[in-house]
Amino acid sequence: MGKVAYIVLLSAAFVLIGAAGCQESVGREGGSQPVEEWKIHDPDRPLPQVVDPGPASGPVPAPADAIVLFDDKGLSLWEDNKGQPARWKVENGYMEVVKKAGSIRTKQKFGDCQLHLEWAAPLPATGEGQERGNSGVFLMDKYEVQVLDCYDNTTYADGMTAAIYGQYPPLVNACRPPGEWQTYDIVFRRPRFDLAGKLMSPARMTVFHNGVLVHDNAELTGPTEHKKRPPYTVHPDKLPVSLQDHGNPLRFRNIWLRELE
Repeated sequence: MGKVAYIVLLSAAFVLIGAAGCQESVGREGGSQPVEEWKIHDPDRPLPQVVDPGPASGPVPAPADAIVLFDDKGLSLWEDNKGQPARWKVENGYMEVVKKAGSIRTKQKFGDCQLHLEWAAPLPATGEGQERGNSGVFLMDKYEVQVLDCYDNTTYADGMTAAIYGQYPPLVNACRPPGEWQTYDIVFRRPRFDLAGKLMSPARMTVFHNGVLVHDNAELTGPTEHKKRPPYTVHPDKLPVSLQDHGNPLRFRNIWLRELE
């Protein structure tokens, strides 16, 4: 599929999803397994079907109204969790996690958005389960879509590639082999709180992995954490997007975002 056709198809899908996001969804997970039925990181939770997403293509161009968060011009729009300059490696058009350099986050803050990013797991692949190609992309620095190499690599379902971490497995496993570029396209709707701090509506996500729908307007139970499902607590309407340093040399490129509010 050509780049223009890819953007047209995704844009049409996002329009429909954005409209659907203003209405009540059918089921808490848009057709996936109800989260309440499973313990967090339950090893018995069924794994999704493997689906070949087709070959990788070049970077998907950013739309005219997008905010380009990373291209090949460095990390000037990013910082570490202490507000210091991001210390990941930048070369050949991508950024790469530097072990122990810490996670990084955008200096600008966002709420409702459409986020596109491309990533590649290390080649050769090393480690198993959560130790193979682990990272994550966090919306509002709180709500994670897992980054992991699950190509011929098994882990717990709610922590695999494209899982909403600790809550929902993807509808299918659409991984490409390590070393190949993969895409995430995420439509995120932030939670709403009233003036007293009471939750009025939860966060929701729709996610495409390599162009394949893996979460359909999923309703999050709260922030995502390891071995926890904490409740919502009131927070600002806009917070950074962050990328995780989990000790593996993941690569990211072509990150752009469209604000939807």
